[in-house]
Amino acid sequence: MTRISLKFTAKELELLSSLAADQLFRREFIDPRLPGYKANPEDLSLSKKLVERLRLAADQVNKHIPAPRKNGVVRAPNAV
Repeated sequence: MTRISLKFTAKELELLSSLAADQLFRREFIDPRLPGYKANPEDLSLSKKLVERLRLAADQVNKHIPAPRKNGVVRAPNAV
């Protein structure tokens, strides 16, 4: 899997997580009622994990909590 690094401001990260959560709600509860909708449980599960990671990152930035250690190195809270 290819990893991509992006930099966001705290406000951008909050907005992105909010938009992603709204889209996830639509995919989980509204789209299945539409004719011809084909469910993809793997994408839904991955989407839920992604929204959770975005919210966690936004919370860390807003509360100025240092990011978890990775290989003994503490990443800056705004390095998402």
